[in-house]
Amino acid sequence: MEIDELKLRPAPRVQAIVCRDGKVLMASHEDEDGSVWCIPGGALEEGETPEEGALRELREEAGVEGRIVALIGQGFSAQGEIDTYTYWVDIGDQEPSLGHDPELEGAETILVDIQWKALSEVPERDRVFLWRAGLLSVPGIFDEVRSWGDEVSYPDDGYSGQGSSS
Repeated sequence: MEIDELKLRPAPRVQAIVCRDGKVLMASHEDEDGSVWCIPGGALEEGETPEEGALRELREEAGVEGRIVALIGQGFSAQGEIDTYTYWVDIGDQEPSLGHDPELEGAETILVDIQWKALSEVPERDRVFLWRAGLLSVPGIFDEVRSWGDEVSYPDDGYSGQGSSS
């Protein structure tokens, strides 16, 4: 399966947030558009529940077995349909290792690294997706974020994020 075909699949994304010692398990994906750090996840397969899909993706990408602690986030499409399920997952003391994406084997692979990352080590662009996924629901994370203070940090590229008004 080609990368472009994967991006167009209508199946919801299922993903796992795994935290240990103040760090989040992150997967680095790299393709022709660049690289991104994200939590282990991918498309829900036909016939599996979202929980099964999240645990399968974690096993494929990080080589660990997990136990669902809680559903902590759902994302919705512009049409109001659920397009993302995020689960907080416990892996005990297992050590993750770089796995694979069975749909993109060989030279097409986009999964290039798996690491424990402190939030301060995750680019702001990629951190946004952690918030959408529900990371603030994991115990201890909100307290860390609250300790950051009130300083505004935003890339100075001239983009205001505001649409034009007529």
